[in-house]
Amino acid sequence: MTLLKYFRYVAILEGISYLLFGLTMPLKYGYDIAEPNYYVGMAHGMLFLLYCGMGLVCAIQYKWKLGFSVLVFLASLVPFGTFYLDAKYLKAKDAYGKG
Repeated sequence: MTLLKYFRYVAILEGISYLLFGLTMPLKYGYDIAEPNYYVGMAHGMLFLLYCGMGLVCAIQYKWKLGFSVLVFLASLVPFGTFYLDAKYLKAKDAYGKG
């Protein structure tokens, strides 16, 4: 399995954790149920750091252009951004083996 495929999996997991984090915020502040937010927030934080680190490693190994590397980082800050990035760019790069 290639580094890019691992990065794609991490991107999807990071996107899911971001959406789950958005769902647990109302539980914490609206209903005073903090536990789900704590665990999902911790998982999201760890996946975000892993996503950024793997994105940097992929950018160096596959010699991504600076603009694309910035796009990869910005995708993690927007809801559904990692899903869009994977579907539009990463899947094609992985299919053609170009990284």
